[in-house]
Amino acid sequence: MPIKMTFKERLLHTTLFEAIALATFVPLSVWITGHQPHLMLGLSVTMSVIAMLWNLAYNWGFDHAFGFDRLSRGLTLRLVHSLLFEVGLVTVSLPLLMVLLDLGFWAALMFDIAAVIYFLIYAVIFNWSFDVLRDRWLQHRAARGAAEA
Repeated sequence: MPIKMTFKERLLHTTLFEAIALATFVPLSVWITGHQPHLMLGLSVTMSVIAMLWNLAYNWGFDHAFGFDRLSRGLTLRLVHSLLFEVGLVTVSLPLLMVLLDLGFWAALMFDIAAVIYFLIYAVIFNWSFDVLRDRWLQHRAARGAAEA
């Protein structure tokens, strides 16, 4: 039987997601754009905070809409999940990119689309891995509790 994620688990999920995202995306974005690392780090941290807040709210709503059995979600639902998340985030990120990177609409949109593609792939891999590892941890904890009883 699926066990709903606790608030602490959601915070861990979101924090790990964003930490790994920053560690991988910032160097890549510096290399692609040629902007200074401190600018890309600042922008990425700002977007990360926005994304973390959106992630908490979005995933809570998604779980309520599609059920709490996260392991039964197949690739199609995971792709839809990630795509809808990114569409929501683009509504905030596009204006920020235009202002902070001094880009026109089309250049900012191209950068944003590239970032969305990166994060779609990353989100599917991260979320699926997190769900599988969480399930293994819960099974291990249950088995240990049963052995101690």
